Amino acid sequence: MRMRMRMRMRARGGRGGVGASRLGLALVLALGLAGCGEARGGPTPSVPGGSATRGRVLLGAYGCVNCHMIPGVEGANGTVGPPLIVWSRRTYIAGALPNTPDNLIRWIQNPQAIEPGTAMPYLGVSRAQAADMAAYLYTLE
Repeated sequence: MRMRMRMRMRARGGRGGVGASRLGLALVLALGLAGCGEARGGPTPSVPGGSATRGRVLLGAYGCVNCHMIPGVEGANGTVGPPLIVWSRRTYIAGALPNTPDNLIRWIQNPQAIEPGTAMPYLGVSRAQAADMAAYLYTLE
């Protein structure tokens, strides 16, 4: 009798059955992904000396539009790099570097120095230009 009950419970997804393991897997995945989300707390960072207006133009001029989807930048529908939507809410740059204005400026200036072999090329962007680009990206909420 006990054996039949266990078999019925497993068939219905009861304790120890396939349903329980799927539920457990779904829970683990949901909790794991929650820690990787783009939600970032606190106010949107400001970039000292950066001009979002100039940055928007520079993102187009330096060809960022060829690889990235960037809201508000004409022709920015690239799919090679990640979409730069809701940038201000992202926690990390390139998956490991904390998303701060200084780190973003460094990344834009020389991504290869931070992550050798990354697909993002060195473009010769000056610090002032990178600050402008970063200022625009932080407007993307």
